[in-house]
Amino acid sequence: MKIALLGYGKMGKMIEQIASKRGHEIVLKVDEHTTGFDITTAHVAIDFSIPASAFKNIKMCLENNIPVISGTTGWLDKYKEAVQLCEKHNGAFIYASNYSLGVNIFFQLNEYLATMMSNLSQYNVSIEEIHHTQKLDAPSGTAITLAEGIIKNSSKTGWKLDQANENEIPVTAKRIPDVPGTHTITYKSEVDTIDITHTAHNREGFALGAVIAAEWIIGKKGVFNMKDVLNLS
Repeated sequence: MKIALLGYGKMGKMIEQIASKRGHEIVLKVDEHTTGFDITTAHVAIDFSIPASAFKNIKMCLENNIPVISGTTGWLDKYKEAVQLCEKHNGAFIYASNYSLGVNIFFQLNEYLATMMSNLSQYNVSIEEIHHTQKLDAPSGTAITLAEGIIKNSSKTGWKLDQANENEIPVTAKRIPDVPGTHTITYKSEVDTIDITHTAHNREGFALGAVIAAEWIIGKKGVFNMKDVLNLS
């Protein structure tokens, strides 16, 4: 499989290592300084760029019939437009806020727990996420996905960074050097606390999941997510 890397920072380099170990070829390494490249030399593109570039990269891929895996967060105001482009060009597209296999199991566990807790009004739910200081967006896309999973399965109507009203989920974002990503869901009452936590030890899990998604999407048409890739739906 020939892969175009759109974004060649720490994640792009890790994806390159994982993809090469799995027998794939990196045919393009694109960053903000790259010009004059041909995206059609690739079988699939993996985008871990920056929020300002993500939609432009996705659009380019879909318009050239290249399946695209997007792991960039902070651009989702244009997500519906990306879906429309995918449908218009009969393309293939996956966006996930987190490609880690463990995190996607954690997403499912979060929704199941939210359903169990939905009738227990004595518990207040909150989310904390911790990432490295180079992360540009806050809260993380993963924290937003977790909040949306709770909202879908409870009476909560939204989420808010830091201060939230009683109908919203408070989300705390911390930035600490050299932390790949830690996410904790807390249900707290006067008598006890229930926590579930996912802690990433390095970026390798994110990279592996993205490469697995790229392998999976070849030959498919439509808009997908990691539930589809991992058969968790």
